[in-house]
Amino acid sequence: MNTTLWIGIAIVLLAAIFLPRVGLVAIYKTYRIAQEREQVEDALKHLLDREQHGRQASPESLAGALDIPRGRVTRLIEDMETQGLLESRGSDVQLTTQGERWAMHVVRAHRLWERYLTDEARMPLEKIHSESERREHSLTETQLNDLDAALGHPTRDPHGDPIPTREGTLLKAEGMPLTAWQAEGPVRIVHLEDEPAIAFEQILAAGLRLGQTIRILDRSPKRILLTDGETEYRLAPAVAANVSVAALPESEISKASAVPLAELSYDQRAEIVVLDEAVQGFTRRRFLDLGLTPGTMIYPELQNFFGDPRAYRIRGTLIALRKDQAAQIWVKPVS
Repeated sequence: MNTTLWIGIAIVLLAAIFLPRVGLVAIYKTYRIAQEREQVEDALKHLLDREQHGRQASPESLAGALDIPRGRVTRLIEDMETQGLLESRGSDVQLTTQGERWAMHVVRAHRLWERYLTDEARMPLEKIHSESERREHSLTETQLNDLDAALGHPTRDPHGDPIPTREGTLLKAEGMPLTAWQAEGPVRIVHLEDEPAIAFEQILAAGLRLGQTIRILDRSPKRILLTDGETEYRLAPAVAANVSVAALPESEISKASAVPLAELSYDQRAEIVVLDEAVQGFTRRRFLDLGLTPGTMIYPELQNFFGDPRAYRIRGTLIALRKDQAAQIWVKPVS
């Protein structure tokens, strides 16, 4: 090869490495900045979670949560203190006002993504947490507000956790663990803890779901026996501790004599009683826009050979609902 050709190859290689924005060096710098931001935001989430549960964070708890060496945690704490995100007092670490605001942004992004992946992307519940962990670091405040509005400003994620508002307000979590509930009578499932994943998978495999009304039939050191009136569920106490329950609200009490719309027989007229508590955000708003409000008459019409979706007559108009959607609308059959 002649000298000119070698010079040309060298120029191309140097350009590939050092060009702004598209060169390898620029790409690596962008990657490193993103990685450092994710680590800071994961640390902020850990600190916020500790504070919300009345526990003090420490360098040791941070190292465990982020799975990084103690020396790296020390440098991370120093960097975050310099940014005004946290304060360290001896072995205790706590958020500043600025740090709490940023942590709320990340939590809000995570829970809105979970809502979107469940309601709109229809991703299985056992997969939405890890996918939301990946996406939560990518949205600006404006993009997050747009996502919130597009989803209809939901108040809780698919596990029952409250979603922070754009002002940074976070509602208090509902209920108590199933293992601690002592009162008699039916209760409503208000939260399903998704960590550890193995316990969450067992809860889903058993068939329990958010908003479900259950009753405790029996408990022992080895298992807790539940029923929803039709099916019995057996959970180990360690798994049942990840299910939180609360007393029934008025809307749930009114469901006692109601059935899911999906179970209505062909041409059977019914009155809508209530929308399931699990229906949130954009899906709930869409149901209301279709006229699916309490007191409205509805009945199945136009049999579908495949069974799904099914056509329903409401307010003189035909609408189509999938079986899983109709199962979230409680109705009372009428003669």
